[in-house]
Amino acid sequence: MNSNRLYFIDAVRAFAILMMLQGHFIDTLLEVSYRDQSYLAYRVWEYFRGITAPTFFTISGLIFSYLLIRAKERGSTKIRIKKGLSRGLMLIGIGYLLRAPILDWLFGHFNTYFMVVDVLQCIGLSLILVVGIYKLTFKNTLAFSITMLLIGLAIFITEPLYRTLELPNVPVFFSNYLSKANGSVFNMIPWFGYVALGAFISTLFYKYLERPKFKACIVSSFFVVGLLLILYSSQAFIAISDFFHISIFKAIANYNYLFIRFGNVLVIFSIFYLAETYIKRPLILRIGQKTLSIYVIHFIIIYGSFTGIGLHQLIGKSLNPYQAVLGALLFLSTVCFISFYYAKTNAFVYSNIQKLMQRIKK
Repeated sequence: MNSNRLYFIDAVRAFAILMMLQGHFIDTLLEVSYRDQSYLAYRVWEYFRGITAPTFFTISGLIFSYLLIRAKERGSTKIRIKKGLSRGLMLIGIGYLLRAPILDWLFGHFNTYFMVVDVLQCIGLSLILVVGIYKLTFKNTLAFSITMLLIGLAIFITEPLYRTLELPNVPVFFSNYLSKANGSVFNMIPWFGYVALGAFISTLFYKYLERPKFKACIVSSFFVVGLLLILYSSQAFIAISDFFHISIFKAIANYNYLFIRFGNVLVIFSIFYLAETYIKRPLILRIGQKTLSIYVIHFIIIYGSFTGIGLHQLIGKSLNPYQAVLGALLFLSTVCFISFYYAKTNAFVYSNIQKLMQRIKK
């Protein structure tokens, strides 16, 4: 086996995509009266659901940047950059396609809601930005590492400044990447911050992976730093605000979800990397490698892409907790089965993108 292969990454991706699937299923179909903070089970579910997206964005930045940096030593940087740009464009395209109300268009009904930005567009553009930053830092790993760390921290620290950002004079297509005013689910700020920090983490793996005590050091560091961010980052920001009289740090502390969630991500990384030997199972790794197909299939089934007929429209918020949990398990199994044995999302889209690029060159 390849000693440089980070198997825990696929396991984390599998965890994140399965959490995303069950989260979307239960959130879409659970009856409203059961969404009560007084229920311990609901509080736990809601908390862990909030970890899913930060984990997914961070791990995406980590794996993409790790492969990009490693390509340099193999002399295949240009190929990796082309693949990265193609994948970024592919994700953006699929993101819009999944929300395209084709039947409405056929009947002459048009609106701008399909232009809202979701996870795929956000990750796709993030990958393109990572490639751009890597080239701007002259493919120097240290410069790239420091730049991504500073970008990630800057995005998180300045969050109060763009928390309620509206861009009424900017075309909707572009403003959706920065503002939630038109219904976008994910924006580049703050979510690119997680991708940037994931890219920074990838440089640590690239530089120190072969060191004898690296795994013990990185696992303990992830765990300790993660717990510090979860338990004490808010108090630290208040102390900084009081000492330096900078109000933005108090604003961060009063709504400190970015740093706390990143702490959660680091703790998850530490656990999965520590247990890598035990979770390196074919099924888990396969799920982690099929995240795009799984995401596309689940989106079509739940939200009724193209047709407007999905579980959201057919069932709605009508399930009790027992039905929701059993349904989620069945839903996860079904989506994974379809993805494993029938879906060819990646191969199909990549081949068509390559054909399109060849035609453009001609």
